[in-house]
Amino acid sequence: MAIHSEHSSYREKLLEHLFIGDVLRHLWCHGVMTAEFLRPEVDSGGYDLVIACNGIIRHIQLKSSHHGAKTARQNVNVRLAEKPSGCVVWVAFDPKTLAIGPFFWFGGQPGEKLPDTRSFPVAKHTRGNAHGVKAARPNIRVLNRAAFEQIASLPELVTRLFGSIGSGPNEPLQPTATAFVASAP
Repeated sequence: MAIHSEHSSYREKLLEHLFIGDVLRHLWCHGVMTAEFLRPEVDSGGYDLVIACNGIIRHIQLKSSHHGAKTARQNVNVRLAEKPSGCVVWVAFDPKTLAIGPFFWFGGQPGEKLPDTRSFPVAKHTRGNAHGVKAARPNIRVLNRAAFEQIASLPELVTRLFGSIGSGPNEPLQPTATAFVASAP
């Protein structure tokens, strides 16, 4: 899967767009047309995305790994705990189709702060200094997969994010990867 490591920044943005699109589709299908999506100009606040919906403002740190990846932990910025309803959403995705799900969740109930991360190990830089010492990253904590709760579907994740929403149909979402078929004239 060299393409995933060679183009990881591109893939990260693509998955963010797929995630936003699926959340918007789910909200639309449930009669919610007033959700707001915001992105920070710089990545220093510990979050990648802000979604306001149903009276809840969620600051979300997005993480991702493909199905079958050996990723067993994620680095989480402690500044996320300063935000109202901060949370981490770890998106699993199909490496061939980029269909997203299941999800892994670390956060509180809607309106509650991020659970305390101070007891988790402090992350270290991936590269050593001139002496080979990998310095501590005091604002980053390492959370093992066991700290996350698996969420099977996007509708369940949206409920976790915002509580019960809307009044539309409660049908499962289709995968985000779709084929376009040209119709005959």
